[in-house]
Amino acid sequence: MGSHRRLAPSGFDRGARGATVCVLTAAAAALGVLPAGAAPRDDTRAEVDRLYAQAEQATEAFNKADERADTLHDQVDTAQDGIARQQERINTMRDALGSLAGAQYRSGGLDPSLALMFSDDPDEYLDKAAALDRIGSRQAGELKELQGAMRTLSQDREEATRKLAELEKSRKAVARHKRTVEQKLAKARQLLNSMPDADRAAYDRASRSGRGEIPDLGGAVPSSGRAAAAVAAARSAVGRPYVWGASGPSGFDCSGLMQWSYGQAGVGLPRTSQAQAHAGQQVPLSQARPGDLVTYRSDASHVAMYMGNGQVVHAPYPGAPVRYDPVGMMPVSAVTRP
Repeated sequence: MGSHRRLAPSGFDRGARGATVCVLTAAAAALGVLPAGAAPRDDTRAEVDRLYAQAEQATEAFNKADERADTLHDQVDTAQDGIARQQERINTMRDALGSLAGAQYRSGGLDPSLALMFSDDPDEYLDKAAALDRIGSRQAGELKELQGAMRTLSQDREEATRKLAELEKSRKAVARHKRTVEQKLAKARQLLNSMPDADRAAYDRASRSGRGEIPDLGGAVPSSGRAAAAVAAARSAVGRPYVWGASGPSGFDCSGLMQWSYGQAGVGLPRTSQAQAHAGQQVPLSQARPGDLVTYRSDASHVAMYMGNGQVVHAPYPGAPVRYDPVGMMPVSAVTRP
């Protein structure tokens, strides 16, 4: 049986699949630590935060469509392989029945019921099922088996065609949402670049300075050995850049960092921040332990890892590397223990 080629990629780096941008409205919280007189103009800051928030929403839509496309891609591959195997089985069955028909023809004529096997319409077998009584029970069983196989093949082909159409629709949605994210981030960068040098420098200091230093994490102990391994991995990523759609090891977005960190511990997490919020036991924030996942905002569009003593590690937003921040940097929606 010939192998099927996998469908062509969707036209952009698959390393960016399933990504959650998580460009934070926490940028506003970060800016709040600037000394008086050094903060950028409030209207400019608000516009940057608005663009980041819109990029988050577009990325969540991108992420969902891309995950769906991945699932459909695998389903189509499986369906195509199954169709090929089923067709090979049907060919073998028809060859065997063809030999029987040939023997009957040579001995004095072809039984009309055997001629049914040459029809490409499985329903013809049902319409003329009574004809099967004219041949032996073994031959009737073989014909019925062939009939069932052909009907299954027809249904599988219809389903594969439907999934292919749905896959194409999902791919278009992925591309559309990706363009929206890139446009929002480009506008934010353009706005930041338009700031006076002093304001831009202050913004950059708020995004980078002092955040890589290890704060006092207290004496909290991770809930398990795998959580401890994930904590160690997340700490090793501090200082690496935020990269949209990346899941390490050289760069991360917020959910990519969580997935990579737990991957180093041998634990598979889902790719999106929303799915990660449900990837374990829910615990109160007051009972959070190192390694727990903290998701933010009502749509769970950002995720961080609790490290102890009210601190998290996360990949904040473009321009800000992986760093420590207070767990209360914005409203917490859930705390999850994988």
